[in-house]
Amino acid sequence: MEKYNNWKLKFYTIWAGQAVSLITSAILQMAIIFYLTEKTGSAMVLSMASLVGFLPYAVFGPAIGVLVDRHDRKKIMIGADLIIAAAGAVLAIVALYMELPIWMVMVVLFIRSIGTAFHTPALNAVTPLLVPEEQLTKCAGYSQSLQSISYIVSPAVAALLYSVWELNAIIAIDVLGAVIASITVAIVRIPKLGDQVQSLKPNFIREMKEGMAVLRQNKGLFALLLVGTLYMFVYMPINALYPLITMEYFNGTPMYISITEIAYASGMLIGGLLLGLFGNYQKRILLITASIFMMGISLTISGLLPQSGFFIFVVCCAIMGLSVPFYSGVQTALFQEKIKPEYLGRVFSLTGSIMSLAMPIGLILSGFFADRIGVNHWFLLSGILIICIAIVCPMITEIRKLDLKQNS
Repeated sequence: MEKYNNWKLKFYTIWAGQAVSLITSAILQMAIIFYLTEKTGSAMVLSMASLVGFLPYAVFGPAIGVLVDRHDRKKIMIGADLIIAAAGAVLAIVALYMELPIWMVMVVLFIRSIGTAFHTPALNAVTPLLVPEEQLTKCAGYSQSLQSISYIVSPAVAALLYSVWELNAIIAIDVLGAVIASITVAIVRIPKLGDQVQSLKPNFIREMKEGMAVLRQNKGLFALLLVGTLYMFVYMPINALYPLITMEYFNGTPMYISITEIAYASGMLIGGLLLGLFGNYQKRILLITASIFMMGISLTISGLLPQSGFFIFVVCCAIMGLSVPFYSGVQTALFQEKIKPEYLGRVFSLTGSIMSLAMPIGLILSGFFADRIGVNHWFLLSGILIICIAIVCPMITEIRKLDLKQNS
């Protein structure tokens, strides 16, 4: 089709800008954590910063999705990048003249989160307009690799820069990254959807409901979303417990924590590259199921290890990271393929909100039980639950049917 002419040039131009922005944002995020830790030493402040970072997506996601589908997604992506840049610029200027108040840092984190809540679904909704359907999974794999690179690079670079630069200089780098990302989007010609979404008089509530209605009409995707929500509910809180099991159970040091994080991110990088290279594999539900199963097995083994088994735990962390792209990347590609482009903003915002809300609920429960039964036993229990999810997933007929082309 004509709209896919030069799709690689268009996709990789945007991808390159996003790479710069993602890495600079991750570096700044780590630097802000260092700053808050240094200035306050308060776990409550760090928790609040994390909450401010994801809450806007969770709460405002469905409403933001309506705006993403109503308006030019290219302009939304550029606007989101520039808003993030402007918020950072204000913080950098203030930092030149005074010590940054904690409340101001929180406000900027909130604004950045709002910008991300607009940018992420817009980018996901634009991708199938640029990329042929058979290439969506491969492109999702490369995007996952990019994310893992930011996980590997950002802690070390942030620690280095924070030790020699002021925070405002690091903020300036992130502002530059956001500007570069907006420029790469601006120079790419993105096909427009036309006027079909405006055939009825705009109605915010109705349009939000349409996002859920479209999801529920595709029973396979809706079932996959429910499975994914349960999976995230069990798995996401584990991320907060890696330092605890490393130091408390395996008697490690902060260096040990870094080793586990690098192992996880390296596994994720390899998984993303493999998905990018071999993403044309047609049995995608098998890939998703295998990914969930790998995660469950790795967590179960981690929970069964003796306190002397740290090296095996590192291997398990690498396998966990390896499994991630084969779940999240493949799932993203399925949604891009099965949902009409005019609804993708609402659908991705809605799914993002559901996943974001699952995390804090699971985090509260995991913290409660891990303190009482031991963090290693919580890893074991979580692993068993995730294995059960992996067993159930392919048993659902509608999910299995997602691999059939007639469901498009």
